[in-house]
Amino acid sequence: MARQRSSLGFLGMFGRSGDLRQLDAALRGVDLHPALVPEGAKLTIVNLMKDHWSDEPPLQAYPAVAQLFGYCVAGPEAFEQSNGLPHRLDAERRLEAALEAGDSFDAQIILMTLHAKLISGEVVERYGLSTD
Repeated sequence: MARQRSSLGFLGMFGRSGDLRQLDAALRGVDLHPALVPEGAKLTIVNLMKDHWSDEPPLQAYPAVAQLFGYCVAGPEAFEQSNGLPHRLDAERRLEAALEAGDSFDAQIILMTLHAKLISGEVVERYGLSTD
């Protein structure tokens, strides 16, 4: 089956693709306004998701991806204020597991956030992240 392509829309004439709308909604769900995330980063995220799942990513995957991405962007304290301690601890557990695993889907999301220079300086410092 051919993979569905993501679309940003064009001059307001064509709508955004469903995967980008799902991601935007999930980002809002973790109190990260989608307008603060460059479209290229969002396209990369949905493409990573499509590479990770053999078929279209399940709907429940978008909030989980947004949670980890939102934690990386906002940093621990701001993320906890908006989402609560349990979600912060879950994001930190996933980040630590991704660093331990080295090459995982979560690690790809973290690395993309780092390369796009969207990651919180506090997260970089706390986990000793670098692009080397």
